[in-house]
Amino acid sequence: MWPTYGFNAARTRYLPVDLAPPFRRTWTRGGSKLLEFQPVLARGTLFFVKNNGEAYAVRARDGRVRWRRRIASLNASSPSWSRGRLFISTLSRRIVSLDARSGRRRWTKRIPARSESSPLARAGRVYVGSEDGTVYGLRARDGKELWRYRAGGPVKAALSYDRGRLYFGDYAGAVTALRASDGSRVWSTGTSGRRFRRAGNFYSTAAVAYGRVFLGNTDGRVYSFAASSGRLAWSRATGGYVYAAPAVANVPGTRPSVYIGSYDGVFYALDARTGASRWTHRAGGRISGAASVIGRIVYFSNLGAKSTSGLDVRDGRRVFKIGRGAYNPVISDGRRLYVTGYSSLYAFEPRRSRSKRARGASERRRDRSARRGRRR
Repeated sequence: MWPTYGFNAARTRYLPVDLAPPFRRTWTRGGSKLLEFQPVLARGTLFFVKNNGEAYAVRARDGRVRWRRRIASLNASSPSWSRGRLFISTLSRRIVSLDARSGRRRWTKRIPARSESSPLARAGRVYVGSEDGTVYGLRARDGKELWRYRAGGPVKAALSYDRGRLYFGDYAGAVTALRASDGSRVWSTGTSGRRFRRAGNFYSTAAVAYGRVFLGNTDGRVYSFAASSGRLAWSRATGGYVYAAPAVANVPGTRPSVYIGSYDGVFYALDARTGASRWTHRAGGRISGAASVIGRIVYFSNLGAKSTSGLDVRDGRRVFKIGRGAYNPVISDGRRLYVTGYSSLYAFEPRRSRSKRARGASERRRDRSARRGRRR
């Protein structure tokens, strides 16, 4: 499963599975409308919303459409799946809940401002930000507002959760931690002043791991804050805006690392503890979307080149590339890789040799024969 944007509540974007190139494409779900945000995956179904506000449920096995429903006139977020329901924020000033099996609308909550903050559904609640700076805690069952918090600027990022707290950055340049139970503020810290160079905006969704909060800023820096206090642990300069959200992973054979791209066309692997560079990869185009780590490969999309690449996390060597992609790259269920193109969705499976496929078919035939023999 990949039930929410960023894989889990902490938005670390790391799935520790044995899935690596070479791949073969198994299906394509085409289209003409922009698909800016990647799908989520639950119970064998991919769920996503295109920019025209049309929500889809697609069978992961073969790309067959189970249902589709227009929920808004404009959208720029991923859904969140929980307990058989989908929760979707929209640029039409609505938060919507759908039945995941049928697509039937369960409830709609109207809000004063647009939202492109991908919701987080957890433990019977839904957490989401909006462009007027309001963060909402809603009851998942019926959309009832449980609490709200007013940030200093628009909250376009998704909220991240760890150990009872929600973490997010805003367009006033602040990073904030709230108690998920009641929305009360635990700490808030800015990014202006001598220690932070120049102020910028946080579009990047935070990843929370190792007691730290990691995220990028339009001031061109990647930041790491202590999750307990908001104290700055380190910041690392890049050569351009950092809209992208990081992936954070401790892949076997490597140190805990932060993987993130920048508008300078460089993809960075940074030491999670110190911010020191482990390696860099020159992509040759702007990187706007989040990274994903699947097994030992980190994937990112190149907005400038309209492509998706996979790099070996150990040294940054490129091991996969497809001439499709723009914003947020891939998710996985451990068996397939699902690549988000500019307007289409692609599924890939590991490529096996003919001899391996034939050997597998022969073994399956022997197993069936053995079962028939036991029944006799």
